[in-house]
Amino acid sequence: MVDEPPRFARTERIFNAPAVAVALALSMPALFWLQLRLPGEGIDWALRPTAVLEGDGWQLITVMLLHGGWGHVAMNAIGALAFGAAVARMLPGLRGVGAFLAFYVVCGALAGLGYVAIHPDSGQALVGASGAVFGLIGAATRLLGGGGRVLPLRDRRVISASLAWMGLNAFVGLIGFAPGAEGASIAWEAHAAGFIAGLVLIGPWVRLYGPRIDSSADLGEPPV
Repeated sequence: MVDEPPRFARTERIFNAPAVAVALALSMPALFWLQLRLPGEGIDWALRPTAVLEGDGWQLITVMLLHGGWGHVAMNAIGALAFGAAVARMLPGLRGVGAFLAFYVVCGALAGLGYVAIHPDSGQALVGASGAVFGLIGAATRLLGGGGRVLPLRDRRVISASLAWMGLNAFVGLIGFAPGAEGASIAWEAHAAGFIAGLVLIGPWVRLYGPRIDSSADLGEPPV
């Protein structure tokens, strides 16, 4: 008798990130290429807290379209792909694509608002999508290891991972250096605000836009 090799039900792709997460990551270098060709390299679209408080709230959105250099772009694109994939998988279908992009933008805007609240008198220009990317990181913190559900905020894994991320973020902000920053100051406050926004919002976001689940199934504790 000859043993037959095991047969698998299906072949898994090595690279299976959702298309919307890939598109988001690829949009960053494309937008930066365009930014370099704008007058002043698009600095008028940067976020300035004093300008936002004077009514230029659109800067909370346009800041996410800008970056400070190719290294900055690369770091955010990698982060968007790595952590955005987990979020996108929880938001399936065409409706989920819109929900994913809205989640990204809302986290980025709240990150900018957090920075404005801490530095209301600053006129320094802030660029980058790092706050929005940290929103994806915060969301993924409650998804990774959840077995297809959102982990509760008080889950030990969520708490320990959040403390680690915020510790790293504070350390990077204090030493003023990060790969891709190219000598620029680090808006760690915006990162923290974006992370908290993603951490908190992913629960209700999945309830609203996530896959429909049989109510008779054992779901454990619902996301908050």
